[in-house]
Amino acid sequence: MYANILWFDQPRTATELAAVDFARANRINPAVAEVPGLLDYYELRRADGSGMVIGIAETEEALHAVRAAVLATELLPGEDPALLPGPDRVENIPVLTHHDRDGIYAMGTPS
Repeated sequence: MYANILWFDQPRTATELAAVDFARANRINPAVAEVPGLLDYYELRRADGSGMVIGIAETEEALHAVRAAVLATELLPGEDPALLPGPDRVENIPVLTHHDRDGIYAMGTPS
């Protein structure tokens, strides 16, 4: 299992966040919905609009497929690329353990 973390370190305005929310709902979510191996993702956002997105996938290849699916999308009418600058940092990291209500699962030693 692998995690993909996208950091948005800078504060974002209400207009930028509205653009991000529109892109996620109308372009990104549909693009990644059919990518095999994507298990889940979480968006964390501070009051100033900074934050991160954490995606969880079965394999590192699935994370690459998610990225490719997102990058293959075209902006929708009305989307302004200036309002969608992308993350400040991106990293793929092996998941060492996973804990849910059923227990803790060791995922293996990172390579």
